Amino acid sequence: MATTHQNTPAQRKVNVRTPEVMARVQAEVETHYRSSVVERIRAAGGILSIGNTTIRLAKQFGFCYGVERAIDLAYAARKVFSDKKLFLIGEIIHNPEVNRQLKEMDIEFMPNPVPEALIRKLSSDDVVIVPAFGAETSTMRHIQEQGCMVVDTTCGDVMSVWRRVRDYAKRGYTSIIHGKAQHEETRATSSRALGDAGTGHYLVILTIADGEYVCNYIREGGNREEFLEKFKGAVSPDFNPDVHLQRVGVANQTTMLKSETQELERRIAQAVRDRDGEELAKENFTYFDTICGATQERQDALYEMLRDPLDALLVVGGYNSSNTAHLVEIGQEQLPTYFIRDAACLTSLEQIVHYDLHHKSETTSNVKSLASPEPIVIGITAGASCPNNLIEETVLRVFELRGIPRTVVQGQGG
Repeated sequence: MATTHQNTPAQRKVNVRTPEVMARVQAEVETHYRSSVVERIRAAGGILSIGNTTIRLAKQFGFCYGVERAIDLAYAARKVFSDKKLFLIGEIIHNPEVNRQLKEMDIEFMPNPVPEALIRKLSSDDVVIVPAFGAETSTMRHIQEQGCMVVDTTCGDVMSVWRRVRDYAKRGYTSIIHGKAQHEETRATSSRALGDAGTGHYLVILTIADGEYVCNYIREGGNREEFLEKFKGAVSPDFNPDVHLQRVGVANQTTMLKSETQELERRIAQAVRDRDGEELAKENFTYFDTICGATQERQDALYEMLRDPLDALLVVGGYNSSNTAHLVEIGQEQLPTYFIRDAACLTSLEQIVHYDLHHKSETTSNVKSLASPEPIVIGITAGASCPNNLIEETVLRVFELRGIPRTVVQGQGG
């Protein structure tokens, strides 16, 4: 059922989760994304060895509950409103394959953020799907004004963060949000950090280095104009670091690397203690862990898999997926790691097309070691937005390039 945002006018609620509809949805979703090969490998302990090639899957990867729910609701909306125009704000999740399927279902994608002029073209007969990341309060308000029906797939963990930053604003705390300022989820969270009255404030921090800059400003003050220029586009309207860093509460984009969020929280807390002393700091700093459980499970599962030797790690998912990118970062600390969109990126075992996080572009690397006749072990994981069928295709492609036919793998996947 579509949900109502607490600080926007009431939406036209839509119930698309009827038993009959969801039975049809589940059948279609399984056809699109299920993998019998992956299921058999998981049942066998996550390891498949054929000849001199071994594939190891992380214990946790792929679709989380929030992603599954968002996809189910989008599919259900198309079935319930088969005769209406359906519009999706941005992407349902950050995975090209899933979004391609929705486009083929004649769901029209709108840019995120949605220009107000585009919203004004919508009518009360149109249906708007809110993605798993949520949407900014201004966007939701304009959609409500048009009288559109709304199917809200916002993840419950994201809404938990919204409740937290609204509470910060109500209690007079500035929300320091660990995240990417232009990420859909963080923009939606930032809009809630303004509070119901619109008088709250926020600051978005991406890196530890940015956090240290803020910590120094908390301790010693600094050049206000320089601060605002450095964090341009990442602060609330009329933000004044000399005023709005006095009382702060830390939150985060749910898909960030937990160790980084914890380090930022530790440093900011210490900076406030250095400035105010222990007792006053208890009033001027607060924190709540808002990393989603699925994100943490996938990070923990990768750390566990990396305890045993691997020759390479393949991380499968959309290049704009934040939680997937953090898995890549974890892998790169220990071994050759390749961020691939799908199996097609494995052009050969000598050449892998992958996304370079540092240069923010796709590149091709020569990887001669994987073509060696010697035994190799390749690890595979994926973020919370990657369907199992893409993992299966990656598994099949690796074995195929190692001289093992797909039919053999499909017969021995467990």
